[in-house]
Amino acid sequence: MSSVMKPGLTAAVSLLFAAAHLAAQGNSADLQQKLTSEFSLTKTTADRSDIVTAGAVLVLHKDGLVMYNTPAQTPPLNTYKDGRLQQSSAGNYFRGLGGMLRHGSGDTSDLANIPQRKFVSGEKFWITAVNIQQDGVVLTVYSDPFNDVRYYGLLKFPFVKNSIPPTDQMVRTVEEVITVAPADDSNNQGGNGSGGSAPQNGAAPPPTNGAAAPAAPAAPTAAMAPIAPPPPPPDQPAAPPKTIKVGQSKDVVIATWGQPTKDIKLASKEILVYPDMKVTFVAGKVSDVQ
Repeated sequence: MSSVMKPGLTAAVSLLFAAAHLAAQGNSADLQQKLTSEFSLTKTTADRSDIVTAGAVLVLHKDGLVMYNTPAQTPPLNTYKDGRLQQSSAGNYFRGLGGMLRHGSGDTSDLANIPQRKFVSGEKFWITAVNIQQDGVVLTVYSDPFNDVRYYGLLKFPFVKNSIPPTDQMVRTVEEVITVAPADDSNNQGGNGSGGSAPQNGAAPPPTNGAAAPAAPAAPTAAMAPIAPPPPPPDQPAAPPKTIKVGQSKDVVIATWGQPTKDIKLASKEILVYPDMKVTFVAGKVSDVQ
């Protein structure tokens, strides 16, 4: 009887393993999609010397994230465990890299001499890759230049091997360490660098944590106050009234009163007619005014 059951049990166990494997694949794809959607990736040049396309700017919430300078063949592995970031020992480091170990020297004796930097809470950087491994999520992080040196590293969030936690739970764990910078921060700054070079292809400006703040735009020139009109001229003395006297010549009368509306000439008289008076001349002199 037992010999008959064994093949059935074997098949059932195989089916269970296959189902678990398919479920893990499904969880892996869902988690990959969720993380790359929330933390949009940054694309760098092949030699990691600059940014081609900028993604989301990330803010660090834990101290002690170690990165090596980008010429280093292998980045350091930082693991988030028990609420803090830890660095693997040299032996565990290379084993932990798994399939992410880059081609190059495998010698660990010179790791201490690699230029490196330890990032602290509040600093900013980018993510260039998200990898779901059998025992954890591994993010590749990348910084702005510090004294013309860029850095990169690995940030791992471990879980029980072949047992991916629910996507939302895993995302919350990641968010304990990094979150996307607010829009105003990521627009005004990029990652952490001190005056990092601008990304190519019109990408957003790279982050700056320790960088000097960009020069503030010049304040607009204050509008000039309107110029007051000149004061009115001082009062002029009133012009003396125009007069006409008996005995004045015709020329004096015309100079004072202007040209008449009519000029009537009689035998021995001449009458200049104005709108409001008549001036009679005898022998060229005023003799009467009416």
